[in-house]
Amino acid sequence: MKHLPKKSEGARAPDGSGNFDATKLANATTAVLRAYDPGHHLPALRERFGTAIAELDSNENPLGPSPRALDAMRAALAESFRYPDPRGAALKTALAKHLGVGVDNIVLGNGSHELLMLLAQCFADSAHSVVFSQYGFVVFPIAAAAAGAQAISVPALPRNHATAPLGHDLAAIAAAVRADTRLVYLANPNNPTGTWFDDAALNRFLLRVPEHVLVVVDEAYHEYVVATDLTTALSLADRYPNLVVTRTFSKVYALAGLRIGYLIAHPSVVAVLERLRASFNINSVALAGAEAALGDREHLERARAFNTGERAWLADALAARGYVSLPSQTNFLLVDLGRDAAQLEYHLFERGVIVRLMGGYGLPQTLRISVGNREENSRLLEALP
Repeated sequence: MKHLPKKSEGARAPDGSGNFDATKLANATTAVLRAYDPGHHLPALRERFGTAIAELDSNENPLGPSPRALDAMRAALAESFRYPDPRGAALKTALAKHLGVGVDNIVLGNGSHELLMLLAQCFADSAHSVVFSQYGFVVFPIAAAAAGAQAISVPALPRNHATAPLGHDLAAIAAAVRADTRLVYLANPNNPTGTWFDDAALNRFLLRVPEHVLVVVDEAYHEYVVATDLTTALSLADRYPNLVVTRTFSKVYALAGLRIGYLIAHPSVVAVLERLRASFNINSVALAGAEAALGDREHLERARAFNTGERAWLADALAARGYVSLPSQTNFLLVDLGRDAAQLEYHLFERGVIVRLMGGYGLPQTLRISVGNREENSRLLEALP
């Protein structure tokens, strides 16, 4: 094997400068991208604050995963020297039964993040546009940029909108669709605003969108919804073959560390995605844990009920302190300070309460606060000035 030359042996950059910089070699699409910002380095903060930390920045389920899922994952570890099922057949069969769809309607992903990216990779390019809402999920513009597609960000509803402040303006999104549009990304409920639109509004939207445009509805927070007028986009799937729904096991199922999500779509959409899906993209522990979690209905309902009650308690407690939060159907609240939020975020950070600044979303006056357990939420309230 030929060894790489040492610097003293004359290793040179392609431009002959002697200072190698691979960023100059990146293709045109990647060169303009910025890496996803995961927020604070939590392992280091856990060491600093210990048990005094309140992690309210990543929209995790503080109750943790189903005991049945934990048992299934421990059992799967014994077979971890084997490759996982590349098709994820057992989990897809369980999902198909749970959702009332066919196995050929499902794609598994390394979190819904991978699936949202994969959709753009497969269906968009420099000749096409991708439409999404301002303040929508941060992966939407990243996916469009990674595919080299033209990104069309549609202004969100105003702050004073009665039912969905800063939420999706579906009429404006529909009007923004062009002949070259291949994808429309929606999030319902939406991260980071927590707002939502109902089934009737989605149906009206789909009626306006031509069939050659895939409408992707990210339902990462679906299981937390209690609004009676919002069920799921899947209820419209039989009428609109261009409808795609993505979900995740990271939120209510509390399997964020396993990175597993899924997508439901027309079989022809699934077939295209399978051409580019990475082999063995879901590990065997994740497959086992997700299947078991899906079957533990009692734990799911317990998590739903806990979040509904604690979200209302936290919103009321914040309001009593003079902090305004947007209406939410998720496991977080977006608090609108009406001023730059960086100072308050730092104030909380220094006291071991970790929340998320939303400047990267274009909302520098807001903080996104996950619904924690009562101890964490009380610690937040105590730390507020």
